Amino acid sequence: MYEPRTFIDRIFLVIKGLCMGAANKVPGVSGGIVAYVGGFYEEFIYSLQKVNGKAFKLFFSGRLKSFYRYINGQFLSLLIFGMLVSYFSVSKLLDYFLETKELYVWAAFFGMILGSIYYIAKDFEHWNKRTIPAGILGLIVGISISYLNPAKENDNLIFIFFCGMISVSGMTLPGLSGSFILILLGNYVLLLVDSVNALYDTFADILKGDFSFIHNKVRIATLKILAVFTLGSATGLVTLSHLLGFVLKHYKHITNAVIIGFITGSLGVVWPWKRTILQLDENGNILFDSNGKEIIVNYERYFPDFNNIETWWALFFALIGMSILLALGWYGKNGGSQKKKVK
Repeated sequence: MYEPRTFIDRIFLVIKGLCMGAANKVPGVSGGIVAYVGGFYEEFIYSLQKVNGKAFKLFFSGRLKSFYRYINGQFLSLLIFGMLVSYFSVSKLLDYFLETKELYVWAAFFGMILGSIYYIAKDFEHWNKRTIPAGILGLIVGISISYLNPAKENDNLIFIFFCGMISVSGMTLPGLSGSFILILLGNYVLLLVDSVNALYDTFADILKGDFSFIHNKVRIATLKILAVFTLGSATGLVTLSHLLGFVLKHYKHITNAVIIGFITGSLGVVWPWKRTILQLDENGNILFDSNGKEIIVNYERYFPDFNNIETWWALFFALIGMSILLALGWYGKNGGSQKKKVK
């Protein structure tokens, strides 16, 4: 059980959920970094671990208050609420700026990653013959993932379930972007664009009293895909949290070394100066998704031109991103957001 939170702590927890939701939406950025630097990563993992057999027994026996306390319900509900609000608000705003001011958005996230590396590494005093190779391994894996080529879209429901389990890693593993993993698996547009829009349109139709969508085979198929993806994500979230809880308990320093290396390696994914590589058909024509948007498959990175004013503006936004991350880290360390367990 954790100490009670103040009203301000609850507000900040929702804000952190907003940040995690926005970060998880952007390919190359991990919501887990927000949790790690924000000082609530371990509580997040251990709370998810509580979603187990005992929790289900409490729930189905009608002991809802005990169930809520057992899973650290206030923490999870506020955080998840923030993520859900972000998914239909902040992330939509982020989509707009990615279309109109893409360089500056990437620069801000690049600064956030740099800030997180500094924040995590500055207090890590456990480099030794075990943690150094672990950090190098994390670095190599992070760099390797940055340069993988994406697969083709696949709507097989078993594969969709697998995508859900893998993509949720962005929430639990700092440095590993769930959105970028979905790009590599070929299903980013299907699962994070088409499916979300189908759900949004369905809610809008229901509010208007229009249930004609039940006869729309494409809409129903897309909603089914979203349901399976959500189930896979929930399964992966709980399963991965148990694995991470184990390694954090028994191999904490090695795990932190891997995370530092992995986040550093992931910088290549969010490098601001890059050209977008679009998906083309056999005749070289640009392909579009169901919403008329160009389908991004990867990026070609280049070194910035310091004679260009946009480069300096990008560096300015990188500093802003770094400042935001360090401020979040400061609050996580000094603002009491990471609640200590009490007997």
